[in-house]
Amino acid sequence: MANFDLGSFQEQISSQQRALPPIETWSPDFCGNIDMQIKHDGSWFYMGTPIGRKALVKLFASVLKREGDEYFLVTPVEKVGIQVEDAPFIITQWHIKEGELVLTSNIGDVLKVSAENPIELFNDKLTGATLPYAKVRRNLWARFHQNVFYQLAELGQEQIIKGQSHLTLASGDYRFSLGTL
Repeated sequence: MANFDLGSFQEQISSQQRALPPIETWSPDFCGNIDMQIKHDGSWFYMGTPIGRKALVKLFASVLKREGDEYFLVTPVEKVGIQVEDAPFIITQWHIKEGELVLTSNIGDVLKVSAENPIELFNDKLTGATLPYAKVRRNLWARFHQNVFYQLAELGQEQIIKGQSHLTLASGDYRFSLGTL
């Protein structure tokens, strides 16, 4: 477990600009793992205690990085490992705007479903169920909340893909599967 000062880390990332920081350009040394976890329901915990301030969660999420199956919080000078039970984000809201599906995550990320923000089917790491996930940014994905999934399933149409019957939707000219039938 890394010797980690949450206040110092928060200061480092708070001093960055309001837009997403350019974490792809940072190459800090790995400082070890910390006792921070993103639970299956999208809630964040530090040392077993929920992080209740949404602004703080958004701040940490802005410097979240995924490498393979591992997750890290990074600043220009530190890189610390954290645990993620499934996906770091949950899609909690949706609407259609000008024929495109617009999704909102539990931390307020808004994305239009497209080739840049695709929907893929993955196995939920906790339940094993095959579910739709949306790419939010930087190889970070959000699992559809059950309510969102059911609401979108009502709009789906059956389509045969590679010999299997799928429930599909379109966002603009991008078509995707919500799962097999």
